[in-house]
Amino acid sequence: MYVCLCNGISDRQIREVVDRGADSLHAVQAHLPVANCCGQCEDCAREIIDDHHHRVAAARVVAA
Repeated sequence: MYVCLCNGISDRQIREVVDRGADSLHAVQAHLPVANCCGQCEDCAREIIDDHHHRVAAARVVAA
């Protein structure tokens, strides 16, 4: 699903950056131009980042 229509950024792209260690919108923006134009996608992007970050962290705890 496209999250940022201005820059054509998908939820999958955001999750991939979180998988590589990004844990905030600012950290994701270092790799993707999400929420840097009109700003309409910022809340959705933050939700995806937070949700996926928590899922990745929980999976690491379970695996340990």
